[in-house]
Amino acid sequence: MPEALDATPYDALLLLSFGGPEGPDDVVPFLENVTRGRGIPKERLKEVGQHYFLFDGISPINDQNRALLDALRKDFAEHGLDLPVYWGNRNWAPYLTDTLREMAADGRRRIAVLATSAYASYSGCRQYREDLAGALATLEDEGLEPPRVDKLRHYFNHPGFVEPMTEGVLASLAELPEDVRAGAHLVFTTHSIPVAAADTSGPAEGHGDGGAYVRQHLDVARLIAEAVGEQTGIEHPWRLVYQSRSGAPHIPWLEPDICDHLEELHGAGVPAAVMVPIGFVSDHMEVLYDLDTEARAKAAELGLPVRRSATVGADPRFAAAVRDLVLERAAAEGGRQPARCALGALGPSHDLCPVGCCPARTPKPAAAGADSPYA
Repeated sequence: MPEALDATPYDALLLLSFGGPEGPDDVVPFLENVTRGRGIPKERLKEVGQHYFLFDGISPINDQNRALLDALRKDFAEHGLDLPVYWGNRNWAPYLTDTLREMAADGRRRIAVLATSAYASYSGCRQYREDLAGALATLEDEGLEPPRVDKLRHYFNHPGFVEPMTEGVLASLAELPEDVRAGAHLVFTTHSIPVAAADTSGPAEGHGDGGAYVRQHLDVARLIAEAVGEQTGIEHPWRLVYQSRSGAPHIPWLEPDICDHLEELHGAGVPAAVMVPIGFVSDHMEVLYDLDTEARAKAAELGLPVRRSATVGADPRFAAAVRDLVLERAAAEGGRQPARCALGALGPSHDLCPVGCCPARTPKPAAAGADSPYA
């Protein structure tokens, strides 16, 4: 038996994700949840949902999360970490509020939270914290004592996140025809967000160009490109590009778009490319449609050989990284100074989101931060 690991003060881990439909009848209600308060007509949501209908109305994200849950429970058991793992979603079953209600009924009082978003931004961090606060307020309104929740730090540069993706790039390069492999470019891709949101991502002070969201992605891209170069002996040119834009045309969003960049590469005579979805933890709809369907179709139209490398998903190294993050935070909460694993130039992220971090247009209460009403 492994030596027991102590996660005190935590008595549970919550895997907090976005959620997705699991059948055709789920698609429009799911999109109504995602867009609640924006006044988008149902007919428009049916149009938006066509991406899901192409795949029988099923998003792969829920099965990806089930696989990650299994990987986490397996890793924790094998390493003597007696910590139950729960799962809740922001926009579909199992809903976050229902899961927190279950955790409270099970007597869980101090919960570590892993969000399936690795980077700083409003939609990737603050909005999860707002939903946590809203769910806890609901429990309080129901006469339940809400547990304390602590969101684990951003893990974009943790070795357990970076190393599986590096391995995925190497595997994808090996799949390319040998005559174009050496000249292949690496195309690192992530979800586009409004430029204003990118510029205000991360703590209010100390911004560099592009804000934390762009800085963090650029650092991960550089880490992977350098590691690939060290292992292959070839320095592959690379660029960070964006995908999955969903906003109004008059609002500036991060560019270039992945398909526009593929056209640019083809026009410059680049012989091949590997698309590297560093902005995504698993192969959910933005990867399945925007890369594997739309971007591949564009590459085929251009005659540009492309491959798409794997996300970390339920890789055992990522599960081990989550265990590491839980124990690191537990040690810090206990007044100890734990080792904090991080690669690259930016170092480990903060445990507690500062006041003003990744602000929203309309401020709402947010849990697990310096301004949390549930600290």
